[in-house]
Amino acid sequence: MRLFLLPVSTHRTLIYCQRLNVVTTKTNTSLLDKATSRATNLWAGWEKKESGWQRKVVDLGNKAFKRIPYEEWGLKSIPPLSTRREAEELGSKKQVEVLFPSTVLPQDSVGEILRTLATERQKLHKSRMIYSIAGLPIAAPFGLIPLAYSHWKALRGSQHIEFLLDKNLISKQPSKILDQLYARQMLPKSKSGPQTKPKPVPSKPPNIERMLLQESDGSRIASLLHIPELQLELERAVWQVERDLQAKKDLRDEKERLDSANSQAKTKTSARISPSQFILYSKNITDLHL
Repeated sequence: MRLFLLPVSTHRTLIYCQRLNVVTTKTNTSLLDKATSRATNLWAGWEKKESGWQRKVVDLGNKAFKRIPYEEWGLKSIPPLSTRREAEELGSKKQVEVLFPSTVLPQDSVGEILRTLATERQKLHKSRMIYSIAGLPIAAPFGLIPLAYSHWKALRGSQHIEFLLDKNLISKQPSKILDQLYARQMLPKSKSGPQTKPKPVPSKPPNIERMLLQESDGSRIASLLHIPELQLELERAVWQVERDLQAKKDLRDEKERLDSANSQAKTKTSARISPSQFILYSKNITDLHL
């Protein structure tokens, strides 16, 4: 397998695993894998429909899938850690390549980013998996089984990354393709045409999160990396991060508006003459006339 670190914004990164040289036979393919493959092919066929109930089901399903956190999808792309897989990877001592854009992610930060991606959601997936399993007897099983399995797969995928890091089975490899892709994102846009010089990088960049990718970049990156299924993962991640950043911006704008309104109200209040000041002012005027 091969791992990719794909920064979506200046603060968030999508992890994705590409399966390499996967050979499936009737003897090593589980019933779950067969069912998953059949469902995937069926879904792909329905997506090609232009109308009809299959198209409606696909549209509703894609809307629901789009709201599942992209971090969960990324972890689910990683093969679940198992005792057999641990033994195989320790025995071969073959390191797993991690490709990343060095123009955005310094090489010495890759290990820390992987560790964060591996550990930050483990408690969440474990607790939700347990709650889903506990709810099976009293809820619709067919609704909770996929949910429990999804959290289990994300949990075991995150544990797999942690295992590779602990056993020093990670090989950090800057990607020239990704470097070129992200370098284009750093170029200033101009109506007169593409620019050849990147934006100057300030010595102390502000700690403000900004997007590095757009939804349209998903197809280009997937095509250049020859990973068609990566397009959907990137588009989903970009969509979610953009919505989150917009929501945070709206909150900041609302807070600034309220602060400004409160400040103006205080100014008007302080400008008014209090009753005691008015009495003193009137007395002074009277004394002057006398």
